Amino acid sequence: MAQVTKDTLIGEALRMDQGIAPVLMGAGMHCIGCPSAQGESLAEAAMVHGIDADQLVNAVNEYLAAKAQ
Repeated sequence: MAQVTKDTLIGEALRMDQGIAPVLMGAGMHCIGCPSAQGESLAEAAMVHGIDADQLVNAVNEYLAAKAQ
């Protein structure tokens, strides 16, 4: 099963599964399509948006786990 970490780049995560986009957008990251966001890690993006990186990573991994079932 695929998983992300805080060091996973946003672009990398979206290439892993485009269904991650709604998870990120639901957390307040509405700029995931911009070129600079593609090279940001989940931790960096979470910091910029005032989001807890651990909670964000958990939400993405929960999505991935549910999809794998």
